[in-house]
Amino acid sequence: MILVYGLGRSGLGVLRFLKSRGLEARFYDDRPRAEEVEEALGLGFAPDWKLEGEYQEVVAAPGVPLSHPHLQALRARGARILGEAELAYRLSPTPIIGVTGTAGKTSTTLFIAHLLRGQGLKAREGGNVDPPLVSVVDEAEVAVAELSSFQLERIHAFRPRVAVLLNLGVDHLDRHGSVEAYHQAKLNLLKNLTPEDALVYNQEDPKVRQAALGSPARLYPFTPGNSPRETNQRAALEATRAYLELVGRPLHTPALRKSLKTLPSPPHRFQIFARKGEVVFIDDSIATRTPSVAAALKAAPAPIAWILGGEDKGAELEPLLPLLRRVRVVLAIGRDGARLAEALGGGVEVVVLPHRDGRAALREAVAEALKRLERGSVLLAPLAASFDQFRDYQDRAQAFREAVYALGGEPWTPPSS
Repeated sequence: MILVYGLGRSGLGVLRFLKSRGLEARFYDDRPRAEEVEEALGLGFAPDWKLEGEYQEVVAAPGVPLSHPHLQALRARGARILGEAELAYRLSPTPIIGVTGTAGKTSTTLFIAHLLRGQGLKAREGGNVDPPLVSVVDEAEVAVAELSSFQLERIHAFRPRVAVLLNLGVDHLDRHGSVEAYHQAKLNLLKNLTPEDALVYNQEDPKVRQAALGSPARLYPFTPGNSPRETNQRAALEATRAYLELVGRPLHTPALRKSLKTLPSPPHRFQIFARKGEVVFIDDSIATRTPSVAAALKAAPAPIAWILGGEDKGAELEPLLPLLRRVRVVLAIGRDGARLAEALGGGVEVVVLPHRDGRAALREAVAEALKRLERGSVLLAPLAASFDQFRDYQDRAQAFREAVYALGGEPWTPPSS
């Protein structure tokens, strides 16, 4: 028997995947939402609210840490903990291209799928980027999976045909405990590669290069470009070339040139989406790392009302201090928002919004921002994970947008040239 631990986007996708194969399972969630439980019941699965069943395998949502007492207890009773990537690999014959890195993995994933579609392949993206991998793998000729460290720490036999390793920086120290453990989780992407597989890697990142040179896979190095987008494009080009060579298909150069002109832009990455008078609202909900937040604070029109907070992942604050001169007010939400704001060291007004409900916190944050700004921007760049108050960063972004429109924001359109 399988237990699906954690509903949400990932868990419900897993249940649908299991149902399509006629496999039995039960489900559990620490913080069940009525609509998600209703959907799970509608799929024909029963809950196990007391976790009394005997399970051989537990498919745990990425937001649930392996150190969770329930997962530890289930493991002690003989269950194996895995994630949706492992499940998709095991139960579907569709080849998978796996993409990971501290930064750039969503864009690279979207770019690879887009370029492969331009080459005539039915490529679908999924995983850490919406939708879940299990929701697309059966309908794809090749699946391109964005894989977080949380997903990679719970794989066993998973073996992508092409692995893409972009970079190894600092992130998620709250979950992994150390940089070394975080890097090891990322490097699980490589652990089952064979000489029949390909590895696309950033040859200017010393840790990435060292790991790649120890792999038996066919190596496809790339050099970073002058911007994150250019870097991700170069990685995607190498991954596209690598996959086509593995399956024996020639690269169609005119189609590639056409595809490169229409590369997608990932959602919730510094998107100006609304305005009210001379104040614009910027959704950068994905900005949970210091470099991303620094870039947002540099680019947002000043004065800035900066919404930050959630589950601290061990972000560095010192590089952000020189940018506080552009900030009118810091609006602190979530579990660690107040502590993060305090650690910035003063010099800027801080408003702590202690609501347990994330949507209520964001509504008040927008209201407080509008009290203080006649021009400038309200920036959601949280510097923290979303799981304390939201399903994921996309849910957080949606809540922010709802709050903005509820308080009089109007859709923003770029000025015509």
